[in-house]
Amino acid sequence: MTYCVGVLLDSGLVLASDSRTNAGVDQIGTFRKMTVYERPGDRVIVLLSSGNLAVTQAVVSLLDQRVKENLESLWTISSLDQAACLVGETLREVHKRDGPHLRQHNIDVSAGFILGGEISGEKHRLFSIYSEGNFIEATQDTPYFQIGELKYGIWEAHP
Repeated sequence: MTYCVGVLLDSGLVLASDSRTNAGVDQIGTFRKMTVYERPGDRVIVLLSSGNLAVTQAVVSLLDQRVKENLESLWTISSLDQAACLVGETLREVHKRDGPHLRQHNIDVSAGFILGGEISGEKHRLFSIYSEGNFIEATQDTPYFQIGELKYGIWEAHP
């Protein structure tokens, strides 16, 4: 299980993820859990992922495929809340496609994402996208999100 954190600051964002994955005692690997979509002068969107690795990789692959097929994508949307919607919709698409079969084999299909960045003309923003595809946005009261394994304790931001 991965650990990811995103923090919304007045001056920008801090986004971090580990690369650990564990599918059992003898199945430990390293995989990138941070995907960056950047077009200088236009947008920077960072997607952190945690949960079922096959599900999170499928979501990122489908997001990339949307670009190749000239569909609405992270390169064409005009706001970060639209980006969060797109990631949530894509996650639901993967759950609909793969979930029933995986659940028949008692495989947990949950996955979560932290999405942060800015699009030209918009302030930097931070979202937590739940496994069900819905999301919340960071605020001054709750300026951070963490996803993944929580056994390391709860981190609190103090202004």
